[in-house]
Amino acid sequence: MIYCGIDWAERTHDVALVDDDGKLLAKRHITDDAAGYKILLDLLAEHGDTEDIPIPVAIETSRGLLVAVLRTGKRQVYAINPMAAARYRDRHSVTRKKSDPGDALVLANILRTDRHAHRPLPQDSDLARAIAVLARAQQDAVWNRQQLANQLRSLLREYFPAAIDAFLHWQNGLCRPETRVLLELAPTPSRAARLSLAQLRSALKRAGRQRRIDADAERIREVLRADYAHQPPLVEDALGKQMLALLRQLDAACTAADQLAEAVEEAFPQHPDAEVILSFPGLGTQLGARILAEIGDDHARFTTARGMKAYAGASPITRASGKKSSITRRWVKNDRLNHVGYLWAFASLTASPGAKAHYDRRREAGDWHAAAQRNLFNKMIGQLYCCLQKHILFDENLAFPTQLLEAA
Repeated sequence: MIYCGIDWAERTHDVALVDDDGKLLAKRHITDDAAGYKILLDLLAEHGDTEDIPIPVAIETSRGLLVAVLRTGKRQVYAINPMAAARYRDRHSVTRKKSDPGDALVLANILRTDRHAHRPLPQDSDLARAIAVLARAQQDAVWNRQQLANQLRSLLREYFPAAIDAFLHWQNGLCRPETRVLLELAPTPSRAARLSLAQLRSALKRAGRQRRIDADAERIREVLRADYAHQPPLVEDALGKQMLALLRQLDAACTAADQLAEAVEEAFPQHPDAEVILSFPGLGTQLGARILAEIGDDHARFTTARGMKAYAGASPITRASGKKSSITRRWVKNDRLNHVGYLWAFASLTASPGAKAHYDRRREAGDWHAAAQRNLFNKMIGQLYCCLQKHILFDENLAFPTQLLEAA
């Protein structure tokens, strides 16, 4: 058996091949381009790599063109955590020496000695991987949009509190098109106070509003003309220019989030697992796509529901030593999936009577809100695992039979 380790970098990569006895068979220094990838594939072929029996590869990343090239066919690619690789390096050297060819050799030996302790990258379909790209990008865009909205709110508090009182009346106030149009029209309190009802109505229509235009225009005009403290005129103008610069960034973030959401809406329903995922209460297209992005569609990736629960950070972890024992929440997890789980559990409280009854029972048992939601997420993601394995839809009566009887 031959094992390959690759120490990857931005422009070049070091490759090492070892056999079952740990003997170094070959090493190469390749470039990060098509020519370098061909040298790598030729090197693997020289040492017995075939389509039916490919040589497994260990590398410290799961992304990039190099990984995409290696994943063609049936080859198993192992993404080794860099921290784990560093611990393996210390097993053979106490001087803490390090080199790129040496790291490639360490990665190859990880597969030789402890292949059973590591998992290869899942064999997800191209559609699932494409959905993962879109869903993660949309999630990042939403987080970026919220971060910019928080910065804008903090800036408005310094010189323009009337804008906060006027626009936060709406849900997602600072991210709404009406708010952005009005702030661009009047970036300072002095200019905002001079806006007429006709200008406000025109701005609301330009932002896409169709209802309650007159009522909102009168409310906003009244708030903007109320008595507030002001910065000196020069400082106020400077802060207004800073706000406009931040507003342009928020505009771009909102546009990106909306466009990526549309792309997810188009791609996710095409996947065969989408019907099963969307059958669960509290899951829509965006949250469902994020779940698929993190668990993939390789149903052999998790051997049991417990594995998926641990991966999501939903199940607790026990730490025991001697007479001491403690049960705590899991800190090492997939943060994206764990974040989706919190939103999923929260939304399911109003979409599923059984989920609400389960949550109430956990609260009555003494759990805090977050702990009760995490327990509900732990239960529902286990049910999702079973439904995906059997490709059956969610059934409320089967999922929460005891809770429904208690609620009744």
